[in-house]
Amino acid sequence: MILQDAFTVEPWALRETQLDLDLLAQTESVFALANGHLGWRANLDEGEPHGLPGSYLNGVYEVRPLPYPETGYGFPEAGEEVINVTNGKLIRLFVDDEALDVRYGQLQEHERLLDFRAGVLNRRAEWVSPAGKRVRVSSVRLVSLTQRAIGAVCYDVEPLDQPARFAVQSELLANEQLPAVSSDPRVSAALMNPLREEYRNADGTIVALTHVTRHSKLRVGAAMDHLIDCPAEVRVESRAFPDGGVVTAAAVLQPGQRLRMIKFVAYAWSGVRSLPGVRDQVWAALSAARQSGWDGLVAEQRKYLDDFWDRADVQVDGDTEVQQAVRFALFHVLQAGARAENRAIPAKGLTGPGYDGHAFWDTETFVLPVLTLTAPDAAANALRWRHSTIPTALGQAAQLGLKGAAFPWRTITGQECSAYWPAGTAAFHVNADIAAAVVNYVDSTGDDAFEGGEGLDLLVHTARLWRSLGHHNGQGRFHIDGVTGPDEYSALADNNVYTNLMAKHNLLEAAEGVKWYPDRAKQLGVDPEEAASWRDAAEAMYIPFDEALGVHPQADDFTRHQVWDFAHTSPDQYPLLLHFPYFDLYRKQVVKQADLVLAMQMRGEEFTAEQKAKNFDYYEAITVRDSSLSACTQAVMAAEVGHLDLAYDYVGESALMDLRDLEHNTRDGLHIASLAGTWVALVNGFGGLRHAHGRFSFAPQLPDGLARVAFTLMLRGRRLHVEVTHDKVTYSLGDGKPLEILHYGAKVALSPGKSHAGAIQKAPARPAPRQPPGREPARRRPSEKETT
Repeated sequence: MILQDAFTVEPWALRETQLDLDLLAQTESVFALANGHLGWRANLDEGEPHGLPGSYLNGVYEVRPLPYPETGYGFPEAGEEVINVTNGKLIRLFVDDEALDVRYGQLQEHERLLDFRAGVLNRRAEWVSPAGKRVRVSSVRLVSLTQRAIGAVCYDVEPLDQPARFAVQSELLANEQLPAVSSDPRVSAALMNPLREEYRNADGTIVALTHVTRHSKLRVGAAMDHLIDCPAEVRVESRAFPDGGVVTAAAVLQPGQRLRMIKFVAYAWSGVRSLPGVRDQVWAALSAARQSGWDGLVAEQRKYLDDFWDRADVQVDGDTEVQQAVRFALFHVLQAGARAENRAIPAKGLTGPGYDGHAFWDTETFVLPVLTLTAPDAAANALRWRHSTIPTALGQAAQLGLKGAAFPWRTITGQECSAYWPAGTAAFHVNADIAAAVVNYVDSTGDDAFEGGEGLDLLVHTARLWRSLGHHNGQGRFHIDGVTGPDEYSALADNNVYTNLMAKHNLLEAAEGVKWYPDRAKQLGVDPEEAASWRDAAEAMYIPFDEALGVHPQADDFTRHQVWDFAHTSPDQYPLLLHFPYFDLYRKQVVKQADLVLAMQMRGEEFTAEQKAKNFDYYEAITVRDSSLSACTQAVMAAEVGHLDLAYDYVGESALMDLRDLEHNTRDGLHIASLAGTWVALVNGFGGLRHAHGRFSFAPQLPDGLARVAFTLMLRGRRLHVEVTHDKVTYSLGDGKPLEILHYGAKVALSPGKSHAGAIQKAPARPAPRQPPGREPARRRPSEKETT
């Protein structure tokens, strides 16, 4: 776990003031740079020591078999796994032939700073070699948000008290040796030497390499070029060797002299283009970066982020730690999707190999709601990637004997990669999650072209799946049996409430969509009878309710199961999935992550206020949050039902998931959906933002620990600024057309350039619910009892 004092607390940066080798893998994830296409973990410039080397290109993967003790019809036969591509970050330093290695000599100072506004990682170190030579090293690293194929490093070295001979060696390296793999199923199975070399060349300050993956047959190119500045005479050499190449700049420096090496690295990949095609693409990207120059790349990065923060920043008064954390979260969510451009947004982004680099339902349910309202182009591109996988999803549905499209539980290319079908294939709710993301994007942006094209396609194919998956019973109610909801400690349940309500929404939106776009509907083969059948199924959707307890069971008969023995479960037995068989978990009332509670957030119009309050209290007592996806949802609903201090506690847990390594797996990459959940907890929770039937509503309220929360949303091309205090909320609309919103259910017409203030309606106080023993969230502030 990362201790509280590992990073300084400041509003626009994350700073580490000393290097802890025991936390190296975690900080490599935390300080990672990416743009959605290219990702560089924050390995030290010199490459060693490292926790987990990592350079990633979105969509570049290798295939590996999925072995089964017993085969079964429809089981996926192969998995896809993200690979560590050619490392272009490496810059080794030799001082009088001794390598800079922080494990040797004396590291007197070391600082790393991730600047959220500049979009760069700064490093400064002072090191004394074993021979007593004291040197200062400074580097600035970026992965460009404007030139997606480009990473760059500005590297400075200088002697501090006596002359020294320096050799700065910049390297491209493929097939790096990776550390041993953990037995934790959430960790990827490392593939050794996945790249086979096709081409290498070194010329002057340039090195280029091209490789092809051994099984997936993807061609990957990388090239680097350099600018070297030094007042002393510098000798520059380059050479290439199998799987690598180096450019070395050597000079003798006096105190006060500095050698600067600026390194430009370009990447390209393709599954269809030839070796010359990929190689030329790399050269073109590298030339464009050289034309921009280092200063130009830095300026472009700052301008891109200035615009992003102007439309996306969240301001939190009263908790400097949460303020830093939400900007850290938004920065990394942006990095995960900004330039993904018709590729998936993986669960770990491009910060590590966790979960094999797969994308899950997390993207549509947690990440896209944030991007839709802050970086809508990135959200559209993520949905276009889903659309591109429709042919594969149609084939998967057909293999399962279903109509429509069955999108995968976990994937890189669209193929189902889950070898455990009860928690994979059976989790059909991913299809409704995609549909909900489509509706949210269209309502938020007014993108008619997308709505009548890719959006309608996704709605129709997912609606067809639900109509064929479910059935009407003898009483005419529509049932969906044998599915797995968001809670992974339950499986193959009948009538999971979340699944049924999300499917209902999917069916109704598809039926409405084909009315608006009849020509496209005709191309898809939708006739009035089929659309009517979707409406019939939605209107007859069965939603179980336990009359005796006055709550909704998560699925049929869930509330009749034996409650998990929390009293005799020790703290070191969490997460339960690593210490108990799924057979036992599936038969008990224990919830890994918010499921029924998530249904209340996503489809709140389907529940009364009393049902929400009772449901929340009931599930709070059996939810153990063994998933990073739970705290943000519990924060949102805790705020809505009146548990504001508890909501604040969950905001803190979501915000610090990776900054404190609360799930103990940050080393394998950041939890992008949980980071997005920090925004969700503040904006949907304390801002009270909801979206239903094409309308955006607000019901804000703050806990005692916060004085003010302010945020900006992009709604149909307009910037809506919302500022919440304990007494009032102020809505301010930027340029553009007027906008109508709901304030506690009342219509408010907003005019451009004007502000509207509304009163805060205080939620009634309610007795605090209980959590499973030992699973209470950490308090963000002491209780009244603790302060007296």
